[in-house]
Amino acid sequence: MLLSAQSTDKRVNEITSILFAKADTPQKMVKLSINEIKKIIHSIGLSSTKSKAIWNLSNILLSKHHGSVPKSFEELEALPGVGHKTASVIMAHVFHIPAFPVDTHIHRLAKRWGLSSGKSVVETEKDLKKLFAKKSWIKRHLQIIYFGRTYCPARGHKVKKCPICALLSPSHRLSK
Repeated sequence: MLLSAQSTDKRVNEITSILFAKADTPQKMVKLSINEIKKIIHSIGLSSTKSKAIWNLSNILLSKHHGSVPKSFEELEALPGVGHKTASVIMAHVFHIPAFPVDTHIHRLAKRWGLSSGKSVVETEKDLKKLFAKKSWIKRHLQIIYFGRTYCPARGHKVKKCPICALLSPSHRLSK
């Protein structure tokens, strides 16, 4: 997830498999230099910043967390390169603790579909958490992502091709 900013999921998955073939644990990662990590991830955006964050995060996992990923939002968000969305994804999909990760994609979809009028991902996250039962947050998060990718993309959005937008089409805001 540290690699995902300014990159496609497909490219991140390709690079992650290459990186993890070399170093799939914090112990192995800190044996690589920041420059070695940068060379591996160079084809994705912000590789200088990301390579430092990966190395520093690995070092902190070893020194403060016995090589394990911490299990709280506070500890996760204290790690280099880990923001609230990444912490939410880890809590939800690694530890199965209800969280509702909201990125710009989900934020845009929630606005298009009238689920939130939030001006930021933080506000949209609060709105979606109120709207859906806590036990469904992880499932709803994934449903919104996959449905949005298939029917309601950011680029080339066509109101008639999205079943939700098509139902709501009388609203002029959806065609923007």
